[in-house]
Amino acid sequence: MKGNFEISQSKQKTLWDIRYVKLHFQCRVTEDCLMSVNKASALRGGMGEILLSEHCIYPADRQCAGCSFETECLVRRIMYSKYDIRPEFVTTGESIGYVISCEDYRTSFEEGDTFHFTMTLFGKTIVYFTPILLAFYTLGQVGLGREKAKYIIDRVTNTTGETLVEGSNVCKENYKVHLLGDYVAYRMQRKNGSCLHFHTPLTIRQKGAELKEFDAEAIINAASRRLYMLDCFEGIETDRIVIPRDELPHILSQKVIPTKIRRYSSTHGGGIYLSGIRGEVGFDRLSDEALRLMLAAEVMHVGKNTSFGFGRVTVL
Repeated sequence: MKGNFEISQSKQKTLWDIRYVKLHFQCRVTEDCLMSVNKASALRGGMGEILLSEHCIYPADRQCAGCSFETECLVRRIMYSKYDIRPEFVTTGESIGYVISCEDYRTSFEEGDTFHFTMTLFGKTIVYFTPILLAFYTLGQVGLGREKAKYIIDRVTNTTGETLVEGSNVCKENYKVHLLGDYVAYRMQRKNGSCLHFHTPLTIRQKGAELKEFDAEAIINAASRRLYMLDCFEGIETDRIVIPRDELPHILSQKVIPTKIRRYSSTHGGGIYLSGIRGEVGFDRLSDEALRLMLAAEVMHVGKNTSFGFGRVTVL
């Protein structure tokens, strides 16, 4: 997305002043290989393993909760960065500081083939660009996933398409921080519709069960919740946006694609399945407030498992 929405240092913080950087990685495989369907999970897990091996004081132990260095640990600050203001409903160490997304679902690659992924960094996680970049470089040498697919990073570009990294050259002046509110304002100037396209699975629990079809109230509440969580992460004191029920849009049509993705979890000691729904949902209208929330969701994603790229949505 191109446009002028770079951060202004003079603005007083509001609920929309969430800082972010979106990085686009172009990678090239160096030998014939296989990869998992869910590359975002493999990239996230691989990045964590490399960070642990390079920065953890006790990499063989991994008892983070009892470690005397836990508060200063670079790995914890990147992978599970703490909120400045902890939301009352957050009970686990959610990965709020970043989103990794890869929508290349091929499993077979030949030498020289390329694949792309994006990583969006929020708030204080933005300062850890260098160790994150080095982790992905090292991961390419070690190999991605169970099949140890080896790759090199050809190029990294920023939100507006400028080259940040090419080969061994780093153009740090193109590492530009943006504000979510500026992105939303930019998108509000364009012709907007009232149809949402979910590229990756949307996972929302409502009344104790996962959504099996799109629900306007659940989606908009989830976007409001995500925005509030990022405000808390940034230390911005604000209230959640609440849209009255009589102002919620009505669904005119929806196309639902149930989706289940398998990923390996070291925490659970094996493979687990993450599920959600993809597809499109059309509304009769979106109020300006609801539209702002959904445009913000284009950057921040919405629902659960966003660190694996879940909940990527586009307002059509």
